[in-house]
Amino acid sequence: MSDQVFPRIASLCVAMSMALAAFVPAAHAASKRDQAAVEALDARMATAEQRYRAALVKIGNADPSGGAESDAALEDMEDVMADCMKQKGCSMPTMLATYKRLLKSQADAEAQVADDDAMEEEGDDDHATAAIAADVPEAARAAQLLADDHRFDKMVQYNPAVQAGIRRWLTDMRPALMSSYENYSYMRSMMWPQFERAGLPEALLFGIMAKESNGKVHVSSRAGAAGPMQFMYGTGKRFGLGPDGTGFDTRFDPRASAEASAAYLNERMGELNRSIELALAAYNGGEGRALRVYNGANGQGFWDAPVYNQFPAETRDYVPMVIAAAWLFLHPKQYGLSFPKVDAKPATLRLARPASIYELTICLGNGGTRDGFMRALRNLNPRYEADSWLPAGATLNATTKIVGLYGRHCAQGARAELARQLVMSDPTSAVVRGTAVASSEATVPTPVASAATPKPAKPAKVTKHKVARGETLTAISKKFQCDMRELAEANRIKAPRYSIKPGQTLKLEGCTAN
Repeated sequence: MSDQVFPRIASLCVAMSMALAAFVPAAHAASKRDQAAVEALDARMATAEQRYRAALVKIGNADPSGGAESDAALEDMEDVMADCMKQKGCSMPTMLATYKRLLKSQADAEAQVADDDAMEEEGDDDHATAAIAADVPEAARAAQLLADDHRFDKMVQYNPAVQAGIRRWLTDMRPALMSSYENYSYMRSMMWPQFERAGLPEALLFGIMAKESNGKVHVSSRAGAAGPMQFMYGTGKRFGLGPDGTGFDTRFDPRASAEASAAYLNERMGELNRSIELALAAYNGGEGRALRVYNGANGQGFWDAPVYNQFPAETRDYVPMVIAAAWLFLHPKQYGLSFPKVDAKPATLRLARPASIYELTICLGNGGTRDGFMRALRNLNPRYEADSWLPAGATLNATTKIVGLYGRHCAQGARAELARQLVMSDPTSAVVRGTAVASSEATVPTPVASAATPKPAKPAKVTKHKVARGETLTAISKKFQCDMRELAEANRIKAPRYSIKPGQTLKLEGCTAN
């Protein structure tokens, strides 16, 4: 199946959703002329749909003309959509129904051509057909959500400051925007429902996350803000975030941080006349300052000079940058922007053998991605450090693609053993210790120690270790050949993060090389 067909349908999804959001039924019955025009549009859409279905058959038969035919059919549909928006009495819901039929046709066609050979070579397209079919309801729901999110356009100002932000995201900050979208795609099923329930646009969630953390869950700022939505400790605690009793700070949890962010924004907007700009200013510059400025503003908004100039430069930059990222999230095609295609269907990975996220990252390979799966695994499993060893039978949040690659390359086999060797390697063992001898002397046998030869003193047994900067419990357990769980229990270090600090003294319980 052509890789381009499904993205084109997804683009059509956005176009239809935009049109549906903007559609306003006519107040009066359409004239005969209007009715005739609508019937003509319906006929054109039906013809385009039939043309598209015929193209699917060609693609399924490996006919090279199928891809061009499907593209042409979709372009016809886009033209019909554009004309429908201008035509009185044209039913946008009817057009959306056509789109849903197309999605199902696409999924069915994918299911017919998928077979076991698609999983034999990693260079093949690893998009599981069953996952695409299962995603059809999710795609339709996403389409409706995007339609709802276009109300964001009316909630903010598209002014030169926002345009400058868009310029920055599309130039020197484009790599950060792309990474943010990829990271968000993996976490979307955890995060966006929290904003949906709160009645907030998904685009706002993406904009904040892109500016705050680029979607990297474990980011912490110098000021102490933490997690994908960058909550300060005190603010996070007010909204249910913080240490959960196991040693894990839930500010790093994508689902919990998104829920707290939505609650925080709604609280701020309730105080600030439902202004997204002022709520964002509070998010960055402090809610106390934002409320004081608003109360003294006599109804003026963020972009009015008496209000704008009372916020620090960082906040004056932050607000338009968040709105710009959100705007691009909603209108990528308008700016020639193609976001990465991410296969992020959620799935559970059960380990067949002990492993760390580092080891999994190596044995999984790239799987058709640019950067592999380390960031995805870390973001989806924020409680685990990348080098923490997880026992066989442990479960991780993953995707169907990751689970498939794990079964092929990580459960057993040459790549699994190579990954284990790499993560267990100790650089210090590469250093040859002792005095080198000349080659002419290399064959001289070493004299046997006589009774008069003093024996070297046996080194004192090491029972404690002071943690150096950059060391982890995993590295220490390897160095002293310890059982990591026994070492953790002896030092009251809580799983699953096994956090230690530089300067901390550890008792080397359960170690053999001490």
